[in-house]
Amino acid sequence: MKNLITLLLLCSVSLNLLQAQNYKGIDKSPLDMIEFPSSNSETNKLIRVLYSRPQLNGRDITKLVPDGKLWRVGANEATELTLYVPMQVGGKILDAGSYTIYAIPNLEKMTIIINKATHVWGSYSYNESLDVTRVDVPISESIESLEALSMAFEASGSDVNLYAGWGTYRVMVEFTQP
Repeated sequence: MKNLITLLLLCSVSLNLLQAQNYKGIDKSPLDMIEFPSSNSETNKLIRVLYSRPQLNGRDITKLVPDGKLWRVGANEATELTLYVPMQVGGKILDAGSYTIYAIPNLEKMTIIINKATHVWGSYSYNESLDVTRVDVPISESIESLEALSMAFEASGSDVNLYAGWGTYRVMVEFTQP
């Protein structure tokens, strides 16, 4: 009988512990990932990007991402770029490895910054001395407005283009295998 009471008490405590968990709600800027090639059956990946997808929610994109200010290219953690093979970006060959992508928007162009720092929150601890390369890309406008920051890869011959868009703004960064 004593063993039965002990067992019931342990079960009761275990159930209370399981029910006491405080699960976090859905993030307002959910984490997303894109890879190239994107096919799930393809095992020879070249590039992966992890980024959080902020939503406009009626806000002005120029207030969220002001001209001339460093941006983490997303929300929450800074956007992470993983190269599985060496790639050339803006004339600079980057070794396989993980990097952080930052950007500085300016009227008609955006300076894309690839930085050695990884696993950083936002752009608060940005260190320019860790920049690997900077490349200026044109900003174009689209008729279609994207509510959430969105990214996609597309092959262009031997190049892999990274497209990013939010609101009506669009940019493209070219990655080439050397």
